[in-house]
Amino acid sequence: MKELKTTELRLPPKAGDLEELKGFDLVLLTGTIYTARDAAHRRIAALIAAGKEPPFLLDGAAVYYCGPSPEKPGEIIGSCGPTSSARMDSLTLPLLEKGLKIMIGKGNRSAEVMRDIEKHGAAYLKAVGGAAAYYKRFVKSCRVIAFPDLGPEAVRELVVEKFPLIIGNQADAL
Repeated sequence: MKELKTTELRLPPKAGDLEELKGFDLVLLTGTIYTARDAAHRRIAALIAAGKEPPFLLDGAAVYYCGPSPEKPGEIIGSCGPTSSARMDSLTLPLLEKGLKIMIGKGNRSAEVMRDIEKHGAAYLKAVGGAAAYYKRFVKSCRVIAFPDLGPEAVRELVVEKFPLIIGNQADAL
């Protein structure tokens, strides 16, 4: 059995950081990530197609396919588990072309998207489905930054510390 490696990764990633990641290894992610699900992705892709700027700088960014539940009084965020990444496949390339470096979600990506991720020197990290209540403990701050009309699917800026993820880049990690 292959021994797993744990890598602590600070955002934004530096040159070479993502090249060393191997399938099934664990990543503890620290820094700023942005939530964006289907509706937000459609809006971001439309902005890019119209030659407008997205609501956050995509160059070097990390996007978490997540729509958090409302937080309870005194909490930073509600449960914040991943959604199925394949639902964003048709909208991924424009974001990669703008410099997106990390995508976080669950499940498989299409072979075409995996090639695009590799071509753009990006990484796909997997979060564990069913662990939404667990993931909120790694979120240190949360604020809505775009599309508040989308409710849970609004784009949020999250600051995370040692957010546990699994490398999903290589074919053996699918």
